[in-house]
Amino acid sequence: MGGIEPRFAPFGRKPWALLGNAFSVHGLSLRPKKLQHTIGFRVDDFFVTAIASLLFVVDPIGVVPAYLALSSGEDPQRRRRTALRASVFATLVIAGFAAAGKYLLRAVGLSLEALQVAGGLILFLTAMEMLQANRASKESPEELDEGLAKDDVAITPLAIPMLAGPASLSTVATLMSRADGWLQMTGVYVAVLVTGIVSYITLRLSSPIYRILGQTGTNALSRLLGLVLAGIAVQFVLDGLKAAGVIR
Repeated sequence: MGGIEPRFAPFGRKPWALLGNAFSVHGLSLRPKKLQHTIGFRVDDFFVTAIASLLFVVDPIGVVPAYLALSSGEDPQRRRRTALRASVFATLVIAGFAAAGKYLLRAVGLSLEALQVAGGLILFLTAMEMLQANRASKESPEELDEGLAKDDVAITPLAIPMLAGPASLSTVATLMSRADGWLQMTGVYVAVLVTGIVSYITLRLSSPIYRILGQTGTNALSRLLGLVLAGIAVQFVLDGLKAAGVIR
């Protein structure tokens, strides 16, 4: 395909190849080829990367055990309301940081290249925690104990820092710094929205999910997502170093 190759493609030049035929029906591709030719770059590559990195770093499955513990004393209606408020607030926080984070970091003198490298390193540390089934950077035992004593846990600690933590904020800021034009920037906001919706559905279905997976299954899934997230994080760092001229 002619046009400009994407500068940002952690899964390689053709990440859709990893998905096999999942996005085709009877040989009919669902990729927006006409749109790609019109705008001259692969929107789908960037969008897949944005939604994968955000969804994996937020890791709503990993929040399920803590959510069940924090909401154990609530009736079903209040638990649904807690899940909705936590997901909405986390989505707004991440979207707000997507809009203003790059400018805030610029105001303190950070370059986009430094942001990309720092975001990649934070993402890599988060991936390592996921590989070890350890969420130390998201919530501490003290925060969980404080949450158990609170009447309302939706905003803290569920929304912040469990869903919208430092890693997710740095990730969305890095994605916005890599976005090339309004279409890719819109893709980041769509990825944030999708992540919020998936988080709400996951929390709403937390009881059956935990019954099916258990703690062992939850940890195994978290490790699998952490492996993919580590690859995305390394690509973040490489892209930042290339943009800074440190490597070719």
